[in-house]
Amino acid sequence: MTSYKTPDIKINYEEREVPPYDLPDPLVDEKGNAVNQTSWPHRRREILQLFETHVYGRMPKIPYEENITVNAEIVEEGPCSDWATRQQVVITFANETYRQKAHLLISLPITNQHSAPVFAGLNFFGNQTVLADDKIHITEQWVRNSHSLGITNHRANNQTRGTYAHRWQIEHVIKRGYGLATIYCGDFDPDYDDGYKNGIHPLFYQENQVSPKPNEIGAIGAWAWGLSRIFDYLANHSKVDASRIGLIGHSRLGKTALWAGATDERFSFVISNNSGCGGAALSRRCFGENTEFINTHFPHWFCENFREYNNREEMLPVDQHMLIALLAPRPVYIASAEEDLWADPVGEFLSCVNADPVYQLLCNQGLSNLDMPSIESPLHGRISYHIRSGKHDLSRYDWD
Repeated sequence: MTSYKTPDIKINYEEREVPPYDLPDPLVDEKGNAVNQTSWPHRRREILQLFETHVYGRMPKIPYEENITVNAEIVEEGPCSDWATRQQVVITFANETYRQKAHLLISLPITNQHSAPVFAGLNFFGNQTVLADDKIHITEQWVRNSHSLGITNHRANNQTRGTYAHRWQIEHVIKRGYGLATIYCGDFDPDYDDGYKNGIHPLFYQENQVSPKPNEIGAIGAWAWGLSRIFDYLANHSKVDASRIGLIGHSRLGKTALWAGATDERFSFVISNNSGCGGAALSRRCFGENTEFINTHFPHWFCENFREYNNREEMLPVDQHMLIALLAPRPVYIASAEEDLWADPVGEFLSCVNADPVYQLLCNQGLSNLDMPSIESPLHGRISYHIRSGKHDLSRYDWD
């Protein structure tokens, strides 16, 4: 369980202290009309706009509509073992006054004669952390200091190689026939409150603008935008099956995966692991990390408008079950951990339950059971869910 000193913000870990709440109905539009299959596209646009306005911020248009040039250069490639190939690509986004680079690492099955389905996701601390491979470039971007990883002065080093390989399970993934594509999240926006001076934000500023407007994206929106740019590149890759590119994300990047999947329907599936508040967990439950805490400690993650709901979650016109509903009818997998009360496992599951009616409407299948499962007893369906033993992490069990 994550622990923070929060002397002025109440954190609830007791089910009996969850306040009574009513959830907005994703199948009733803003005029009070019941939604059917024909009217769902209109209702979907309503919900998406509500999330853009009140939670994540309005997503920038795709690059060529914003006078942004995009250039991709393969800077290194070759076998990284007898079972996988490695390709490293530098993608540069630029306008007349600003330039930002993102470093894409692609791992694909070496024996696959056909195009492979691919998991796309962002990583913490740099591409060099996902696999102990000396050929993978070490990020030169700002990273969080970490005593356990030997990071000081916000710069990664050789000691960080492979430190998060357990979260990515690349050999296991590759040998099952999948590919993996990842970029360090800091290539799109650094994970600290810098006033949005770095990352991709300046690419979208209008004349004399120095920070996002209250309804424009924070870091999560920037990271989600970056995931769509990964798709842009993979869609034209001869060894990738563009019809089977899905998203995976853990923790704050699990929030990001859900939002990226909601805003970009090209992704064929979404996996969100331990995403909690602002991710899969219902905000109105006020269990574990809550809106006031997340906006106070991480003010750069969401749009400025989201702060208006600190300690007044009941006033939000949306809740996170509606975010999952935006993914329908594509498969979505929500994963929790028993000891990760900070992320509210019950709230994550209840979002699945309350998104189920939308899935039932669109494809006649959602959750296989509306009762929360026991530990390590996955529910598999169009909406899938499991809660495993252990703490906040992405594990081999989760991948399996």
